[in-house]
Amino acid sequence: MSYLAKNYNRKKISFKYGKGSYLYSLNGKKYLDFVQGIAVNSLGHAHPKLVNVINKQAKKLWHVSNAFIIPEGEKLARKLAQKTFADYVMFQNSGTEATEAAIKIARRYFFSIGKPKKNRILCIKNSFHGRTLAAIFASGSKKMTEGFGPKVDGFDHFEFGNHQDLKKSITNNTAAIMVETIMGEGGIKVIPDWCLRELRKICNKKNILLILDEVQCGIGRTGDFFAFDKSRVKPDIVPIAKGIGGGFPIGAVLMNKKVGSCMTSGTHGSTFGGNPLAMSVGNAVFDIISKKKFLKNIKYLSEYFFLNLNNLKEKYPKIIKEIRGKGFLIGIQLHTNQINFINKLMDQKLLTIKAAENVVRILPPLNVKKKELDLALKILNKVCLSYD
Repeated sequence: MSYLAKNYNRKKISFKYGKGSYLYSLNGKKYLDFVQGIAVNSLGHAHPKLVNVINKQAKKLWHVSNAFIIPEGEKLARKLAQKTFADYVMFQNSGTEATEAAIKIARRYFFSIGKPKKNRILCIKNSFHGRTLAAIFASGSKKMTEGFGPKVDGFDHFEFGNHQDLKKSITNNTAAIMVETIMGEGGIKVIPDWCLRELRKICNKKNILLILDEVQCGIGRTGDFFAFDKSRVKPDIVPIAKGIGGGFPIGAVLMNKKVGSCMTSGTHGSTFGGNPLAMSVGNAVFDIISKKKFLKNIKYLSEYFFLNLNNLKEKYPKIIKEIRGKGFLIGIQLHTNQINFINKLMDQKLLTIKAAENVVRILPPLNVKKKELDLALKILNKVCLSYD
């Protein structure tokens, strides 16, 4: 009997250890892991540099609280600011906390300039921004909010890709538009660069903030440091998490000077956010992923993978409906049942995970090898063939 709560439908498999792109089960079986903790283990399992950094820092200092200056956090904040649009960084422990903080910052900004009624956030219907009460109501998903009433007010919604719906939903009380640059749980749906530029124009015209949620799609996952980089849009607020810790719990909110200046002493806090151990890991991950050569390799290998995935789509049109995504945030939308397909992949020792709209989500580590992508393609082909 398990004494864990039943809020997860866990697969009947456990792992003893991992190395790179692979997981090894308790019974000794080897699996190609293209879940990687749901886009968390950006450098795979047990990356030697991260193991070394954790061991070294663990012998010195784990936690002191934000009542004191934490040099490791100062260092990572400086790196993130110099690499991105941001002027300020506020560290958290998770993506949920980061998006929650982003909502608070948007509201606090307008309060600080004497417009407290400008406090509503406009989001895409059936998006995903985390599991706190505010975040689930920000999602606009009936499934996520059912049973958690009363409704947390302050959120409005528009349909993905419906620009008229978006414009109609903006009111005098709208403080920000918050969207995932690439929707993850919602089915791996990419917001095009031209659309991001239009969002920025709308926000400028209406005097509202632009929040781009990069918790899943950021930190190199698309081959650019942020998924919005190619659009050349400068958001006001960006929550991040997942990949920046390489498997260690880290979240953060990046802000420009305009909005960041409103977060004065006492306006927000996090007991564990920015602790020395987490920050040491974050610095190591950043130093690897931010290199141009590393990001260039992600683009090269992901383009190769997408090309071959689309070849599979052409080969099996009755099984694969669409290949979605960017970089190594990939969705295979199926005509057939996604759960059966995922289970068949697992039987062939390839681990994947579901997303909305009958999508199989594929999330390799960013340092995946070409031969591992080829193995995944071989398994995908074999499973597709089993349906014929």
